[in-house]
Amino acid sequence: MQITLRQPDDWHLHLRDDAMLEAVVASSARHFGRALVMPNLVPPVTTGEAAREYRNRIEQAVQSALPDSGFKPLMTLYLTDTTEAADVVQAAADGTILAVKLYPAGATTNSASGVTDLSRVMPVLEAMAQHGIVLCVHGEVTHAEVDIFDREARFIETVLEPLRQELPELRVVMEHVTTRDGVEYVAANDRNLAATLTTHHLMINRNHLLVGGIKPHYYCLPIAKREEHRLALVKAATSGDERYFLGTDSAPHTRSSKESDCGCAGVFNAANTMVCLAAVFEEAGALDQLEAFASLNGPRWYGLAPNDASMTLRKSGNASPLPPPVQVGDECVMPFDPARPIYWEVI
Repeated sequence: MQITLRQPDDWHLHLRDDAMLEAVVASSARHFGRALVMPNLVPPVTTGEAAREYRNRIEQAVQSALPDSGFKPLMTLYLTDTTEAADVVQAAADGTILAVKLYPAGATTNSASGVTDLSRVMPVLEAMAQHGIVLCVHGEVTHAEVDIFDREARFIETVLEPLRQELPELRVVMEHVTTRDGVEYVAANDRNLAATLTTHHLMINRNHLLVGGIKPHYYCLPIAKREEHRLALVKAATSGDERYFLGTDSAPHTRSSKESDCGCAGVFNAANTMVCLAAVFEEAGALDQLEAFASLNGPRWYGLAPNDASMTLRKSGNASPLPPPVQVGDECVMPFDPARPIYWEVI
C-alpha cells in the first residue's frame, strides 16, 4: 500500500539557533515544504529586524545541510508587553512575518518574556485584527493554583473566549491543542479560529509519560493528557475539517537537558512525523484525509497555495527503525519514539 500527497508543511516548529539549528534543520527540510518557525529564542525574536536576521540564519543552515532543498522558513514575532503595533504591521506588510506568537509568561521553554496581562498588548492585537495578522496562542494559563492538566481548558474559559468576544475579527490559531475542550471549542466557532495538532499528542497520553517510571523524552508543554483527550484529537485531525492542521511542535533539546533533575519540555519529532501520521490516520480508517490535514488546510488558513511538490508514503511489512539521534557537538537530540511499531516509510 502507498499514498501520494502534496508535500506537507509544518505550522509550528522550533529550530532553535546556532549549533542546534544547524544540527536539526535538515530533519524538517527533508520532508516539509515550509514551516512556521517559533520565535522563543534567547533573546526572543521580538522585532521585524530580528525576524529577518533569524530567517537568514535558517536559510544559511538549510543551504549548508541540504543545498537542493526548497524548504522555506515562515517567520513569527514573539509578543511581549512592550511590542510596538507599528513594527508588527510593517513586518507583516513587507512579508517578513506571517504571524505573531502569544506566550503567557512562564508557559513553556523560553517564555519568560511573554505577556503578563492581555490588557497591556490590546493596542497590538487591535492592529492585528484590523490588518488580518494571525495570532498564534500557546493556550495555557500559568497560575500556580491551576493544575497543569487543566491549564488549557482554563485558558479557553478565562483568556481566549473573552479576547475573541472583544476582538471577533482577530484571526487566532490555538497551537498544539491537547484536550477535548480545545477541539470542541474550535468546532463550535466557525469564524476566525483554527488549531494545530501535534504528532506526539496524537500518539501518546499521560500514561506514556508516567507509567513504569518517568519518561523524560515524552515530557512536553502542553503536557500529554488522558486517553479520552488523545482520541478527541485524532477524531479532529482525521475529520477533514479544514480548521485543524499539522503543527509538529518539534522542539529539540539535548539528551542531558531532558534527562536531568529539572528536564526541559519538548519532543523532537521532525524526522519521523509523516510516517507516524500515516499510522495514526490508517488506524482511524482515514488515510484519505491525511493530505488535507498535513498539506492543504494550513496553507488555506494562511492564504497560501499548497506546495507543488509531492510526497509518497509506503507501507512496509517490517517496522521502520527510529531515526538516529542527531549529534550536536558532544551531545545528541533523541528522536520521538511513538511507543508502537510504525510500518510506514517515506519513499
